[in-house]
Amino acid sequence: MAVEAYRLVIGDKNYSSWSLRPWLAMAHFGISFTEEKVVLRQGHATKQSILRHSPSGKVPCLIAGEILVWDSLAILEFLAERYPQEPFWPKDEAARAEARAVSAEMHSGFQALRNDMPMDIVSRLPQPEISEALEHNIRRVTAIWNAARQRYQADGAFLFGGFSIADAMYAPVVTRFKTFGVDLRRYGDEDGLAASYCETVLAMPEMQAWEEGAAAEMAERAAS
Repeated sequence: MAVEAYRLVIGDKNYSSWSLRPWLAMAHFGISFTEEKVVLRQGHATKQSILRHSPSGKVPCLIAGEILVWDSLAILEFLAERYPQEPFWPKDEAARAEARAVSAEMHSGFQALRNDMPMDIVSRLPQPEISEALEHNIRRVTAIWNAARQRYQADGAFLFGGFSIADAMYAPVVTRFKTFGVDLRRYGDEDGLAASYCETVLAMPEMQAWEEGAAAEMAERAAS
């Protein structure tokens, strides 16, 4: 299949959790693309820059020739269809169904976690007040990770054995827990499976490359 050159429009690597998701999967599966960055938090200028690429006014946006795909999960599904030889989703039907369910849950939920522990990769920040809603979110993430790892740990170190869309969807949460020093043992991770999973994600070469990019961007911003 002849494939057009891909352009992935992303926001700041330090802050843009939604941009990280498709970037990480494309890098992991060796799908060649160029990245086009939009500086976030610049008010109207940011919005106008994004609208030149994405009709939603949000990043990320994947440009594949004449095709535009916005929204992280939509991009990942689009790529899964284009590259069926890559394990974007688990091959096992039950694992695939669970992976889709937890990915959709992340896509649509966890508002307290998003608001109270925003992604800020280069920083190490004090924990905010742990409200009932935030505690519920952290416990739910921990439960999702533990359940998947208990069932599929024999198949590999990621949620469903090998890396999948589910891992891309939860990667920004891993960085949030690192930034805010969250001890997952306090939230149901008695066996340490969730903490071990965090280490697996952070050790990915692609994840480390993203973090290095975030640090470089912040250093450049501080120097300007």
